[in-house]
Amino acid sequence: MKIRFACVLSVLLFVGCGAVDAMKEGFQHSQDVATDMEKAVGMKPFVGFNWVNGSLANVTITFEGIPKGASSQEIAAVARSVVTARFKEAPDQIVISYTLPGKDS
Repeated sequence: MKIRFACVLSVLLFVGCGAVDAMKEGFQHSQDVATDMEKAVGMKPFVGFNWVNGSLANVTITFEGIPKGASSQEIAAVARSVVTARFKEAPDQIVISYTLPGKDS
């Protein structure tokens, strides 16, 4: 019984290591996307991502404010290109958002 428990625990630990590596890679990809977006539009966004069953499901790009000098279509085109290049696959969806202060400051 103890041997079975040890085997199951070992398998779970090895599977967990792969998940940790995938998260580290995903985090690095998200930082690379943020840097590339900053170079392209002049404002660094927060980039989040979601993997489902080993497939890139969702990438969220959130800017603090609206980048000056770039239209939404231009930002979307750059985002699609950069996300696909950095994550090495196209996600099911890319969400681009802008946060604005609640009061005029």
